[in-house]
Amino acid sequence: MQSNHEIVVPNEDLPFKMFLFEGEKGNYFRDKHWHRSIEIFMVFEGHLKFYLNDLEQELNPGEFVLVNSNEIHAIDSPEPNKTVVIQIPLKTFSDYFTGEQYIRFTHEAKKQDVQVVDLIREMFAAYGKKETGYDMRVKSGYYMLLYLLVSVYRELDVKDELLKQNRKLNKLTPITNYMKEHYQEELSLEALAEVFGYTPAYISRMFQKYAGINYKDYLQGVRVEYAFTELSRTEHTVSEVAFHHGFPSSRAFAKAFQKKYGMLPSEYLRRKTESSHSSEQI
Repeated sequence: MQSNHEIVVPNEDLPFKMFLFEGEKGNYFRDKHWHRSIEIFMVFEGHLKFYLNDLEQELNPGEFVLVNSNEIHAIDSPEPNKTVVIQIPLKTFSDYFTGEQYIRFTHEAKKQDVQVVDLIREMFAAYGKKETGYDMRVKSGYYMLLYLLVSVYRELDVKDELLKQNRKLNKLTPITNYMKEHYQEELSLEALAEVFGYTPAYISRMFQKYAGINYKDYLQGVRVEYAFTELSRTEHTVSEVAFHHGFPSSRAFAKAFQKKYGMLPSEYLRRKTESSHSSEQI
């Protein structure tokens, strides 16, 4: 599995981001990726397989997982599910950093887990209804959640190896941010080297050493995930989607898509059409 850096943007009306996991329809795998924000995945319905630091964890209804800043993770969503994701900007915890702009939360279960689950349910329900004062209701739950994180889940004794890994991924982040903004272009190692003032060989070594992947696999992963999103939300053809997302041909796109999702883009479109027709008949 490859790694992929994700940029987190808060909801416009909230100081954090809250949304339904994009793999809600099943048959979806989110490759290894990381981001500076703190992330919480909570399953409402169905289940997920979560990979955190290469350890597999199954999430069932009423369970959640905390993902730390720059912690590489992946998600397998084989079946339909309803999972809420909360992403909190790292700067939110600036007064509680344990060093080097870093904070870490435990993955161990706590007696307050039930309280966290209830808070997230209430926040998501209030945000969905958007009744008068909903933003205050959501924010009140959010700040209680932050309180629990820093008072109960924060780890004060952070190992040097974790700080070292955090520094490595921070060094790679500006490059992956740039790649996400320019992935539709012909983005060679030489082009990146010119932008960032490194040699192509050095950037290649950074990917391999810091994230355990190679540059080409990373770039292809970015392209195919954006392409999947367009296929799922538009009526564009496979050739159009391939062109929009930097693939040299529809054949190259189909090969990458099948490797990741276990089916050709044409098969995915056929299933999407059949599902839409079935819903219309209900």
